Amino acid sequence: MGGVVPGGAKPELNKTGSWRSLRPMWDEEKCIQCLQCWMHCPDGSIEIKEEKVTGVDYDHCKGCGVCAGICPVDAIDMVPEGGAECAR
Repeated sequence: MGGVVPGGAKPELNKTGSWRSLRPMWDEEKCIQCLQCWMHCPDGSIEIKEEKVTGVDYDHCKGCGVCAGICPVDAIDMVPEGGAECAR
């Protein structure tokens, strides 16, 4: 059977970010690297490298807000998709 990927055969076709109405904005300066956002993200959209958060995969993030809700230091804000805040 090989080659089967959860959610479909071609991950590039499963970009679900366009469904989002709210966008998580991660503040690197506030982040304490506890990785709670990464552990709880149902879409696996929190990007990490060498055990540190590096950003958000907006192609697959659906904007559920779990990451913002679990963050103990409010390093993630949910902002309206397409708003001026998204430009940063």
